[in-house]
Amino acid sequence: METRYNFTQTEKEIYALWEKAGAFNPDTVVVSPDRDPQEKKHFSIIMPPPNANDPLHVGHALFVTIEDILIRYHRMLGEDTLWLPGTDHAGIETQFVFEKKLQKNKQSRFDFDRSTLYSMIWDYVQENSGIAVEQIKQLGASADWSRYTFTLDEKVVEDVLETFKNLHKDGLVYRDFRLVNYCTKCGTSYSELEVDHIDSTSPLYYVKYPFIDTEEEFITVATVRPEPIFADTHLAVNPTDKKHAYLVGKQVKNPLTGETMTIIADEYVDPEFGTGIVKLTPAHDPNDFEIAKKYDLPINIAITPQGKLTDIAGKFAGLSVVNGRKEIVAYLEEQGYIDHVDTKYQNRIGICYRCKRPIEPLPLPQFFIKVNDDETSLVGNALKALDSGETKIHGAGREKILRHWLNSLKDWNISRQIVWGIGIPVWYPIEGNESKITVGFLNTDKKFIQGTLETLLEENTLEEIKAGIQTVLADASLEYIVSTTPPSDGLWIQETDTFDTWFSSAQWPVVTLKNTKPGDFERFYPTSVMETGYDILPFWVMRMMLLGIYSTGKSPFSDVYLHGLVRDAKGNKMSKSKGNVINPLEVVAEYGADSLRMALVIRSTPGQDKSVGEPDFKAMRNFGNKIWNASRFALLSHDPKSTEAQNDAEFYKKLADVVAESSSLLEKLQVGLAADYIYNEFWHWFCDTSIEEQKAGTLSSTAILEGIVTFMKLLHPFMPFVTESIWQELHSEKLVDSEALITTPWPAI
Repeated sequence: METRYNFTQTEKEIYALWEKAGAFNPDTVVVSPDRDPQEKKHFSIIMPPPNANDPLHVGHALFVTIEDILIRYHRMLGEDTLWLPGTDHAGIETQFVFEKKLQKNKQSRFDFDRSTLYSMIWDYVQENSGIAVEQIKQLGASADWSRYTFTLDEKVVEDVLETFKNLHKDGLVYRDFRLVNYCTKCGTSYSELEVDHIDSTSPLYYVKYPFIDTEEEFITVATVRPEPIFADTHLAVNPTDKKHAYLVGKQVKNPLTGETMTIIADEYVDPEFGTGIVKLTPAHDPNDFEIAKKYDLPINIAITPQGKLTDIAGKFAGLSVVNGRKEIVAYLEEQGYIDHVDTKYQNRIGICYRCKRPIEPLPLPQFFIKVNDDETSLVGNALKALDSGETKIHGAGREKILRHWLNSLKDWNISRQIVWGIGIPVWYPIEGNESKITVGFLNTDKKFIQGTLETLLEENTLEEIKAGIQTVLADASLEYIVSTTPPSDGLWIQETDTFDTWFSSAQWPVVTLKNTKPGDFERFYPTSVMETGYDILPFWVMRMMLLGIYSTGKSPFSDVYLHGLVRDAKGNKMSKSKGNVINPLEVVAEYGADSLRMALVIRSTPGQDKSVGEPDFKAMRNFGNKIWNASRFALLSHDPKSTEAQNDAEFYKKLADVVAESSSLLEKLQVGLAADYIYNEFWHWFCDTSIEEQKAGTLSSTAILEGIVTFMKLLHPFMPFVTESIWQELHSEKLVDSEALITTPWPAI
């Protein structure tokens, strides 16, 4: 053996050796040839798909490491083991990045029809998609790349569309005109889960609403949003509020439009907020929208999806929300309608999880999934899987959090107003509905035109409109057909919304195994472990349970292992602004993949954040050198003619105990504890004690060599490169039989 371990030279060679041996493919790898294939246990993990065009970050490195540890362990147990990799098209996030690229070229998504823009993003993703895969390989991931899947693969898309059709057939999908969370910057709606809520200090404006009969008298209403006052329909008080009971039925004047507004009573009004009187703007507040449905109030839209004030704002029309607020407040002050302003009002506001801009509640016709239908409750089935233990959650308190999300889950909005994704397979009939379908398209001169089909078809053909299509907005009352192909009779136009990325990702365990190799689904579903970050528990894990159980009748995984965030050495969250972001590939280049892997997992706990920094990487590099040097000592000092020494029996008993405890911890998914236990036993018992006993003559060189062979197996899942390198040295000296450590059986207990 060389005097020093050179990871830079070795790691690529070792990974190539594994790939050449077909060690990652459960169809070709043979670990225990004497085991009856019919009696083999099946172990599978579906890799959480990283964004196809994103470089690897330290969170990816953590999940790759944990999953690879479990895969290597179960493969060495002789189980039928599959780690299925893939990447995600990442809908809004990828389009957001691509639009920034367009902006640098002084272009916009609105410069292209949908088909052209989709093709451009496709080419961009394909150019970059290999980056994530190659970087994952650098970490030692023993995934079966022959089964690699992309969320926009043709067969995957077909299955996602089939699920939507089935949900619709079962009455679990509906289209409705409802208030949705809309980001005017990203140009799309989001479900409740994608909205972040932050504490804010906002001006609270106290606005006067004069009585119709006696304009000298008025009532005062507090609001943080004066800009949509022109869309107000009514004022409201709580029916139990004795102080304001006399107001019910009275009428006031809208201070911006002069329109008459009636004061009504509803229990939703908080008598403690502001003056105890609220304005109702149903198109832009969820509570107001529900009241409007209850009393059949009008829905006056004040803000466009572009974040501009609509025509009903009169002279303020076309202003942005921010500028509109400033000018409307100035006007109200000028007219004497501002009583006072509380500049230190504390509230919580919803922001886009992607761009961090304030979310606008906007009324749009969207597709929703019923999550609590009486006949087929998606939520109820997921809760049953937790109750029965069919799926177990590993991570401090995370099952309780998951149950909370399930019990409070609202119907899921799956419509997204973007191009990059899987199109919703819905068609609207044109004939007789031309006035109910609004279309935006690029004409043959590449000029954007928008209007109803009734107007547009006067000067454009339907073919021209479809060729340049950007958006279709059909009235919520319109009937539609769910089909992956255009209906054969009559004229139809397709919905332009795409599915929420989480809708396709929620089907990941099912669609991957159904579309890789024949028999994979029957062989590996339900999967054994879903390993991912606790931060996407409600976004992804919960939704995989909802749709996995719906599609198959079984929860998609037996165990959910939730790792925490990786923080810097001081416990701070990593961010570019702080300059404390760890680039895993830079760590690999300087310290080796084994050092990064071991530093990330040792003493980690499911559901808890992990702090890590350069001292940890150095420490694990030193540990790798310790493994190399101890192995070199065992190899050089080995005497095949050595006889049994006085401490051999005790040594072998202790070694068996180490194997048993290591196996037990891994079986219980206590990966961090297993790493720490094996680290300590190798360094302190084997190196500090046992090797010294051999030097003193009380332990045989055969025992030490057996210890090295055993520890290489125990350490291999955690530090695969250095252990495989040592194994190759042992094999070349004919001290071990199997050619590769990766496919060598785990030590017998």
